[in-house]
Amino acid sequence: MIRRGRGLEGALKYEVFRFLRQKNKWRFLDFAALLAAQIVGIQGLWTHEGPKNENYARMERNTMKAPSMTRRDFVRLSAGAVVAGAAVKAAQAEPVTLTAQTGIAESAGRKIRFVSIGTGIRGCDLLRSARKLPTGVCVGTADLYDMHQRAGIEAYGAEVPTSRDYRALLDRKDVDAVIVAVADFQHRRVVLDALAAGKDVYCEKPMSHNVADGLAMVEAVAANKRIFQAGSQRVSNIVYKKAAEIYASGRLGEVHLIEGHSDRNTPSGAWVYPIPHDASPETIDWKAFLRDAPARPFDAARFFRWRCFKEYGEGVAGDLYVHLLSGIQCITGINAIPSRAYSMGSLTHFNDGRDFPDLLATLYDYPGMTVNLHCNQNNEAGEPIIFHGSEATMVINGNTLTVTPQNTNPQPEGYSLNGWTAAAKQQYMDEWHAAHPAPPAKLGDVESYTAPQGYDDTADHLAAFFHAVETREHVVEDEVFGNNAAIACHLANHSYFHRGVATWDAATKTIKG
Repeated sequence: MIRRGRGLEGALKYEVFRFLRQKNKWRFLDFAALLAAQIVGIQGLWTHEGPKNENYARMERNTMKAPSMTRRDFVRLSAGAVVAGAAVKAAQAEPVTLTAQTGIAESAGRKIRFVSIGTGIRGCDLLRSARKLPTGVCVGTADLYDMHQRAGIEAYGAEVPTSRDYRALLDRKDVDAVIVAVADFQHRRVVLDALAAGKDVYCEKPMSHNVADGLAMVEAVAANKRIFQAGSQRVSNIVYKKAAEIYASGRLGEVHLIEGHSDRNTPSGAWVYPIPHDASPETIDWKAFLRDAPARPFDAARFFRWRCFKEYGEGVAGDLYVHLLSGIQCITGINAIPSRAYSMGSLTHFNDGRDFPDLLATLYDYPGMTVNLHCNQNNEAGEPIIFHGSEATMVINGNTLTVTPQNTNPQPEGYSLNGWTAAAKQQYMDEWHAAHPAPPAKLGDVESYTAPQGYDDTADHLAAFFHAVETREHVVEDEVFGNNAAIACHLANHSYFHRGVATWDAATKTIKG
């Protein structure tokens, strides 16, 4: 038993001493496994206080009849410890800071003149990011709520014409492009109107409120020959681009499972936004808001918390899944609709009259890939995406990317030998080492990359859009990309509400099940 306060270095010296005294090969091998577990951060197996469970005690008892260790065995184990130590050093290294792209797409040509339709939460965020860019200039805004109109002007930092009726902006000949940041159920009408007016369109995620809306927008983009970019900004994020580079290189090996989640634990994270004191039918054009939804008396909660209701939004799938899915699509290059989805979940904590669950978990079936997503509004656990490869594991968490190699070195069997005699174990180990005389290959370094402090991927995404409007070059997150991600969200919700597997019928372009 390692005594208190020795630490890993002291523990190793102590075990080496015991080995030299006892020449107990199996005991040292067990200790090396425990040491490796501590090195890679497995908690609960070993601490400076000693083992936290009975594993080590059991190993102690099992060593009494074990055969002795040869000098060659000890050298081999020592080499393995050096490799493990190198891995620790790499894991603790500072992450490489990537270079932000904002401004790289700066054009010597004219500034793109754009208008923003919708200046609520996301609309104001977009205007704050747009003001950083030298390639675009806002020349007008529209919103159905008076205070949102004033907030949009404040967000952009310049006086621009503003209106409740967005159609007046589309009639202007000096407008090149339109940013659409309205509620999801209004996307189709505003986008189709903008395209018909000859404008290029940046439409916030999710692209569509339902399958039919998305298909109509895809057709309209093609018919009007316009630039369209969906607004999931991670597609332009420098960390995601680095992840795409690593994925394409094949360094992860075979990847057949991707996991992701986006978890929150605040009322705001579940869209329970405060309602302004001046919200009323006089300050909000309620009739225009319901233009493509069933008529009902004025309800401020539905106006400000529209993501909670099926008539206007898509819940956690449309708000949060879409970011995970768009990130996965751009990294893997799988720009496709999953063939099927199966969701489970519940509405428990925020049972406030909303339609959507506050916990949703979904399994997706993509070509050659299983994708496992969940969103939980009852627990804060970040929003990582994990790519499980046969050669390495890649994790994106926020704006940090980490690639951890898998140890694929040949290793002798351990667990099943518990049912063997000592003589049979010894024979197996001798034969195994004879067949594997070379020391194990050095485990590759853990790589880590991060975005610079204050990095704004929305600004990068808008810069890509403005660049495309000027050059007429294609964008990554075009109408097909955006529609594929949106349909995946619709599949998740369909499965949840119909309590079964949702299948995409490519022939009829509908969801079955």
